[in-house]
Parts: sequence; C-alpha cells; structure tokens
Amino acid sequence: MKLMSFNLEGAEKYGVVDDSGKKVWDVLALAEAADKGVPATILAGIESGDQFYEIVQGLVKWGSQNGKEDCLHSFENIKWLAPIPRPGKNIMCVGKNYRDHAIEMGSEADIPEHIMVFTKSPTTVIGHEEFVDAHTDVTNELDYEGELALVIGKKGKNIPENEALDYIFGYTILNDVTARDLQKRHKQFFIGKSLDTTCPMGPWIVHRSEIDNPNGLAIQTKVNGEIRQDSNTKNFIFPTEEIISTLSRGMTLEPGDIIATGTPAGVGKGFTPPRMLKSGDQIEIKIEGIGKLHNTVN
Repeated sequence: MKLMSFNLEGAEKYGVVDDSGKKVWDVLALAEAADKGVPATILAGIESGDQFYEIVQGLVKWGSQNGKEDCLHSFENIKWLAPIPRPGKNIMCVGKNYRDHAIEMGSEADIPEHIMVFTKSPTTVIGHEEFVDAHTDVTNELDYEGELALVIGKKGKNIPENEALDYIFGYTILNDVTARDLQKRHKQFFIGKSLDTTCPMGPWIVHRSEIDNPNGLAIQTKVNGEIRQDSNTKNFIFPTEEIISTLSRGMTLEPGDIIATGTPAGVGKGFTPPRMLKSGDQIEIKIEGIGKLHNTVN
C-alpha cells in the first residue's frame, strides 16, 4: 500500500495509490461515503496504531467493489504534498553512512566508527513536484543528497536490533538538500540542513509489508537526467536495524518520527570542481520498491 497526502481544491487530504499508479483513492471521501470514522491525516493514522493500515485497506476495497469512482482522483488534478506535510519533530538524519560518500567528503579517516546523527527542521519539508528554493541570498553551495527514509510506526525505547524492523510503519524517499557553505561556516549541520524547502519527501509512504529488506534497495539520483548517485542500501555502514536500535537507546522513538538513513557518493560537493544546484535544475531520486521523487530548483 502506498499512502500519500495531497491538496484537492484547497483541502488537505490523503489516500492510497490505485493499481494503475496514476490515481489516488481519497480516504476521507471513502470514509464519509461508507459512514466510517478515520484519522484526519496520515500522521494521526500512524499514531492511532496498526489498525490504521487495516482500516484504510478495507475502505479502498469497499470503494473498488462499490464503484465509488467519485472518490478516485487523477494525479493531474491534485497538488502533491509530502506524505507527512508537517512532521511533529525534527527529521533525524544519519551522516556518512556509505563509505564512498565519507571518502568523497574527506578521506578514509572520515569513515565513522559510530553512527553520526544530525537533524533537519520540520519547516524544511515539501512534497513531490514542489519547488526547492535556491536561497541565493544566503548560500552559493546548495547540494542534493538522495536517501531512503524510515517512518516509525510505534513507540519504542531501547529497541533490540532483532526487533527494530517491527517499529517501522513504512518507507519513503528523502532529498537532504544542504547548503554546504553554511554547513562549513557554522561548524555544525543544523543551519546548513534546515533552510525552508530543503527536505523534499515522497511521493508516498510504502508500507513495511511491501519491503522485504530495506538494506538491499537500489538507489539512484539524477540531476537534469544525468546519473549522479548510483548505489544500493546494502552498502550502508550502519544498517537500518542498528540505526533504529542506536537512536532508541535512552531516547523514545514515537509514531511518525522520520529517520533519513544517509546518502551514497556522487553529491555535488564530491566533484572536482563541485557541481552545485542552480535555478532550473531537475532532481530525481529513485529507490527500488518505492518510486521516484522529483523536484525542481526555483
């Protein structure tokens, strides 16, 4: 099941992508037609527990069987939003989780021994096909980073690695857009990672039941059609289970928390000379089993 958020005629909605991959079932409209109560947003649904997945699946089945085509919208008629348009917390991000990326940003000495974590503000989040602001008034070094993101599905603390995948609700794609000059100038990551519109996410969340192994997914980033990043999550230094377990040691993870798992080699900063983003650039990130996230620099 692919869950997505969207705006239709000024109203924020969410739904499930249909079998054609070109339309979305409007869950709120289906619930009204079926006279059933559902959470108002995907985030509220995840917070409500495992029954959310089953309720939504049931509504889509009911709509399909009862010909509720008025609850089915073409992608052409909606405005995309991030699956969770406004996360409840900062997005947690793992840095230098691929050896080749750590090396391109420095040397072998920069390969971390322990998980490196920073965060991005919730105000950075935008959706598929939305515009990334070039922020030319504050940065000259805007860069892209294609990443697999985890969406936590249930509350947990001190989670064992062998149980970690059970705490995931689903998976999505995230572009950790970064102002490299701000990152360097301020000697920390938060400002350079938290400019508005610098966290494109989507196009949807794929439920965990559809991804057998998050540590074995092909990941690719293109800029203006040129492949810049081409790797696989099997190359993680710290696999998904270790990331979740480590973050939960002494810190409670909650439903709706978002964790970005790191980016492979091929970022703009890694080229000689660097190849930073500029106005008009098209960025497409593809992850096996999830889909494609596309954004344009404004």
